[in-house]
Amino acid sequence: QVQVVESGGGLVQAGGSLRLSCAASARAFSINVASWYRQAPGKQREFVAATYSDGSTDYRDSVKGRFTISREDDKNTVYLQMNNLKLEDTAVYSCDILGSPETGGRMYWGQGTQVTVSS
Repeated sequence: QVQVVESGGGLVQAGGSLRLSCAASARAFSINVASWYRQAPGKQREFVAATYSDGSTDYRDSVKGRFTISREDDKNTVYLQMNNLKLEDTAVYSCDILGSPETGGRMYWGQGTQVTVSS
């Protein structure tokens, strides 16, 4: 059973930074694709960033140049470095993990971590 746990959220002033972590805990497991999503109150869940097994990354336009996604495959952990945070970045951030084909190729989800940006 793979558990996905996000951490690192909190309250930060506009212009500040936070680093989120997403850890997939399981033996004999490796990450294929990992994606960060966010959901603000009253809004739909939206894609933020993704990291792929070939090393490529993808971002939504509004976070390009401010957010950086990275991964440590030996720790099955994915990070989201968020700089120059804006009020509109306030949301619950969660990650989706797609396991590698060799380890089952299934999708796993975390519960999320709250990020609140204040003025």
